[in-house]
Amino acid sequence: MKKITPILMTLCALFLLNSCATDRDDEIRPLSELEIKNFIYSGMQLYYLYKPQIPELANAFFETQTEFNTFLNGFESPESLFYNGLVADVDRFSFITDDYLDLENSFAGISKTSGIDYGVALDPGDPNFAFAFVRYVLPNTSASESGVLRGMLFNTINGERLTTTANANGSYSLSASSRELLASDSFTIQTGIFDANDDFQPSGTSYALIQEEYTENPVFIAKTLDIEGKKIGYLMYNAYRRNFDQELNAAFAQFQTDGIEDLVLDLRYNGGGSVETAIDLTSMITGQFDGQIVTQQQWNPEIQAAFEAEDPESLIDRFDSSISNGNAINSLNLNRLYVIGTGSTASASELTIIGLDPYIDVQTIGTTTVGKFQASITLYDSDSFGKNDESLNLSHRYAIQPLVYTYSNAADLIGPPAGISPDFELAENIANLGTLGDPDEPLLSLALDQILGRSTAARKSAVSPFEIIGERQNQSPFYQRMYIEEFPFPNL
Repeated sequence: MKKITPILMTLCALFLLNSCATDRDDEIRPLSELEIKNFIYSGMQLYYLYKPQIPELANAFFETQTEFNTFLNGFESPESLFYNGLVADVDRFSFITDDYLDLENSFAGISKTSGIDYGVALDPGDPNFAFAFVRYVLPNTSASESGVLRGMLFNTINGERLTTTANANGSYSLSASSRELLASDSFTIQTGIFDANDDFQPSGTSYALIQEEYTENPVFIAKTLDIEGKKIGYLMYNAYRRNFDQELNAAFAQFQTDGIEDLVLDLRYNGGGSVETAIDLTSMITGQFDGQIVTQQQWNPEIQAAFEAEDPESLIDRFDSSISNGNAINSLNLNRLYVIGTGSTASASELTIIGLDPYIDVQTIGTTTVGKFQASITLYDSDSFGKNDESLNLSHRYAIQPLVYTYSNAADLIGPPAGISPDFELAENIANLGTLGDPDEPLLSLALDQILGRSTAARKSAVSPFEIIGERQNQSPFYQRMYIEEFPFPNL
């Protein structure tokens, strides 16, 4: 993370009393919680994308230190200040954590898991209950060793039914008690199937699972299909993780060697991640547009004005030719792309689609994506808000992850908040998920139909008999987040 630059120093000076709060009052040493709240406020006041919508974040809003402290102390916790006092109503994605080490591990794909990636749906007979379906199984985990497979259904854990909670808007979510069961260090699932009357019938088979720390490689499947004389690449990519850029680049090296003519990029379960990796991926898919614009950033008015005055180029992300470690990108020079997306596809995944759209023919298959077109950054309690600053406050591990900019593509298109609608619509059928990477798997098969010019008249619309209410990743506040890893200030 970069140290304070002249741009940041200038902005701090402009914010007068309420900016760069860690050095605001040398005479009054705040209590630990007040100090944390002070840091949270300062970071939000400087960087928050929706700052103009929060009156209390206006520069010099508070006339005295006492008035400012009274405001902070009016919230019972740092979390309450963040969510109830500083986050705009339109913001679904900014968050706070009390342990930034967990956050950093999450970005690196490190977590405790049994190896099951699952979705959660309402029991068709009673919305007070739910069931889970296995979307995929991670290799070398308790689940893979126990024989758990994609498509298996379960509605009990340790003999207890999965239950739901009714939300104020009429929707349902998995209950806290069921989430706790799924987060247990060890648990047993009982599988079953739905009969013709949509009643869940236990199969009598159970699987004892153990949660262990695991680092998940997001390059889940990379293979070349040889169908009707055409070589077609298939990449199932489940998260944009910077520490796996070499594995992603290696997959494209293999596609190069295989001489693929088309690529199906499967982002159906990809909730996003690193902006830098997303830019690299667009360059791997293409290669013929090096140096041209992928996205154009738009920050809050004060940050935007500072960037435009000092270094407007820092607001532009361009196709590039190397990954984070300096290795050359393996580019395919494709002129068209087929992307599988669903209601679990978000942020950096959507950036890939939107960013490529002005340059090549991008066809989407599946259902409508989430609709998240803002990036965030991790702010730590230090003078520069960076972790590697010598002034980092070591008395706590709070960090905030606010949205800091939105973006448009080279054609000035901003992604729709309702998500990207598919060109070819088809929902996953929980009763027939198919095998990932198999040409007969329904969504991949529909993508191959477009490549090979096969008829799709028999395809059904995106109507599922089950109402999906959740998934493994959205139990974590870190899911569906797109982030940058360094402040884009120039080294002046």
